[in-house]
Amino acid sequence: MYNMFVVLLVCIFTMITTLVLTPLFKWLAKKVNITDKPEARRVHEKEMPTMGGITIVISFYLSSFLLLPIPLSQILPLFLGSIIVVVTGIIDDLYNLKPLVKLTGIIIGAVVIYAMGNVSLETMTIPYFGTINFGVWEMPFTILWIVGLTNAINLIDGLDGLASGVSMIALTTMGIIGFFFLTISEVSTSIMIFVLVSAIAGFWPYNFQPASIFLGDTGALFLGFMIGVFSLQGLKNATLISLILPIVILGIPVTDTLFAMIRRKLRKQSISTADKNHIHHRLMSLGLSHRQTVLAIYCVSAIFSVIALLYTFSTLIGSILLTIFVLIGVELFVEIIGLVSETKRPLLKLVQAFGRKLNGG
Repeated sequence: MYNMFVVLLVCIFTMITTLVLTPLFKWLAKKVNITDKPEARRVHEKEMPTMGGITIVISFYLSSFLLLPIPLSQILPLFLGSIIVVVTGIIDDLYNLKPLVKLTGIIIGAVVIYAMGNVSLETMTIPYFGTINFGVWEMPFTILWIVGLTNAINLIDGLDGLASGVSMIALTTMGIIGFFFLTISEVSTSIMIFVLVSAIAGFWPYNFQPASIFLGDTGALFLGFMIGVFSLQGLKNATLISLILPIVILGIPVTDTLFAMIRRKLRKQSISTADKNHIHHRLMSLGLSHRQTVLAIYCVSAIFSVIALLYTFSTLIGSILLTIFVLIGVELFVEIIGLVSETKRPLLKLVQAFGRKLNGG
């Protein structure tokens, strides 16, 4: 169905389109004052053009609709659902929406793609336990998955090039797994994923530190939404491992979101309360520069991607052991950087106590 040389040309065209559109939009954003102003919880110190993610949206759909033989039944639900999310992001970038209003826009986008598309979680097969049918929970679980990953990407959009770079790493891994390890139906999704990666790649040089334009909520919500939807493609009848894969691939944003919720609950704050204790904030507080922090998170994201690829080769026992080691590694990482608390580090204290015992202390 797909000529790989043609797909490569489409990817190159998409990247060049974003490379050309981004400086044009940056000029327009400065002209009409679409900017992100410095504030207490922001890292940047000067007014910056924002909403740059709109160029990714334009180039991706331009290529997907006009240059790829993707069935309308597959691309149209994706387009309509994501455009609702993009419009929500645009309004938020312009007028700073309340969290509940923004969340409502994302939920509506997820409902549209669930109602129109073939994206859903109907069953899950667990080894030795059998198949669980989600039944009436199918729609809530599907929407929760998409909304959760959308917000996860939005939460890490705090440093130059962070959300765009992590999204490229995660999407590339998903595309490789879909192309080489899954069924033919996922290959179509993989092609769209690679086109989206190309669109982001065209924007990334302008967004990497020192950035000349920001993604804005327009771009961050769009990328998160697309990752949420693409990660569900082919998971109508999921296995436990196939459900774990996207979570591992998105290890950084998922970890940041999960522990942000835990941190705020422990402090008796609303989970929507903004703070400066995300992974990138904590790494910078440990002495890393802006660029070093972004590169460090890229490296950790790449490690998560390699681990996800290992799952595709592992036996059941291997996957279980891999999951245990990943959970231990994540907890140690979280405690070392103080993501939840600088004082509550139970696993780290246990490791240190064990080390002292081994050394005869």
